[in-house]
Amino acid sequence: MTSPLPSPLPIDPVFQLVLEVPAHTPCPDLPRRLTALFQELAMEDPPRPVEEIEDQIWALWSSHEDRLAEETMAAAVEAMGSGSLKKAGPLLDHLVALYPDWPEAWNKRATLASIEKRDADSLLDIAQTLRLEPRHFGAIAGFGNICLRHGHLNEARAAFQIALGINPHMEDLRDMLENLSPHHLMLH
Repeated sequence: MTSPLPSPLPIDPVFQLVLEVPAHTPCPDLPRRLTALFQELAMEDPPRPVEEIEDQIWALWSSHEDRLAEETMAAAVEAMGSGSLKKAGPLLDHLVALYPDWPEAWNKRATLASIEKRDADSLLDIAQTLRLEPRHFGAIAGFGNICLRHGHLNEARAAFQIALGINPHMEDLRDMLENLSPHHLMLH
């Protein structure tokens, strides 16, 4: 018996989605307050601390009108934070099944898959996140990190630039982009 080959990474279709992010509109169910927050976040020098704006965006992404959904999400996030990945998986599977229009459920499941090095699964969930919430800089950065892990440097570079276009204050991405610049790569 030969072991089955790992499924090929669906980098290209997801990359296409990432490139089209600026042209896509978020799903109408998302809180309308996000629009103003993203405008504020895109400013070079916003009128209040960037962390505060980011925290509000993440809070809105993680919120749900169904309290049980929110509690399940909180339990999954807590499980991931404490390293109980086996506990987080079923919770997130449950959330995407029950609330397929909730981008953050897909994003958290993508994050879990990425932590578990199930990159093909992660990419599919990132794609679903971006179909619903094209402004999801976290999901786009996650895509870039997976590209990086597999040596797809151009795709990683493009993804980081697009994420920074939405949230120009992600300094770690800016550093990674600097390290990925062709000039910098030639020096190593």
